[in-house]
Parts: sequence; structure tokens; C-alpha cells
Amino acid sequence: MNDVKVRFAPSPTGWMHIGNTRTAVFNWLLAKKLGGRFMLRIDDTDVARSKPEYEDAIRDILVWLGLTWDEEARQSARINRYNEVVEKLKQTNAGEKSSVVPEQQASKVPVIAGE
Repeated sequence: MNDVKVRFAPSPTGWMHIGNTRTAVFNWLLAKKLGGRFMLRIDDTDVARSKPEYEDAIRDILVWLGLTWDEEARQSARINRYNEVVEKLKQTNAGEKSSVVPEQQASKVPVIAGE
């Protein structure tokens, strides 16, 4: 096996659609052709809209398609790491402040690290 690793990172905020499926098939085929690894990474950071039944359906569809994955991860498992990086960017003034005003933020996904 070589060091090629591809991922499929669906968000469990709705039912899997043909665009998701196409991406999964292409990435799986690439991993298999190159002797690499195929990773299923559930992008579950939208807590308000993510649902277990959508996540289960993603796995069921991949299995039905015959697309097996070598590794599975959850995007939310890295929230602490993202917050660390945000803090470092703040401390070094290397980041840009969001231009989203509070009225707009109310309709968006919560900011990971706050201000």
C-alpha cells in the first residue's frame, strides 16, 4: 500500500444525493487504483442540523454500493484542535476577523471559537 489517502466527507444534515454518491465513487476508485486508503469522515460540525438517521443512511448507501472504507473519523473530534489554531492566530494577529454582523450570525452555524 502506498501513502495515498482520499476521503469522503459528507455532512449528515440531509439525505445523501447523487453529487455525494459521485464523489464517494470517484474517491473510492482512485484509492483502489493507486493502492491507497479510503476514509469516511463524517462532517458533523453543524450540530443543529446533523441527525443520526442521515449518518446511518450514508453508511448504508456506501455499503449498498460496495464502497468499503479503511478508516472512519468524525470532524467534531477535532474541534479542540481547531480552537487551538484559532487562538494561535488571534495571538499572532495572523487571522482576519469575520465581517458577519450578529444579526447575520443568528442564521448561520455557530462559530467554533467565538469572537
